Amino acid sequence: MTFRRAARSWPGEKKEPAEAEIRAEMVANVWRVLVSEGDQVQDGDTLVILESMKMEIPVLAETAGVVAKLHVAEGDVVQEDELIAVID
Repeated sequence: MTFRRAARSWPGEKKEPAEAEIRAEMVANVWRVLVSEGDQVQDGDTLVILESMKMEIPVLAETAGVVAKLHVAEGDVVQEDELIAVID
């Protein structure tokens, strides 16, 4: 899954932790949600399992941090590029 980091550094400004947005790469059903908001995750941990065309597709954390917000629940349908989770 793709993620985008929010650019937050200006000269002389305190660096805040970067956010990682986890987005869907295709239209799919949310089959299983394996994390909750507030959970600590490591790079490579499975956050959600999507189902499309009878295939299970794991959505992985691409950075370590805390799950700040989950935007999906089991049974939801996600569209391509739809936000799944935010990791701080």
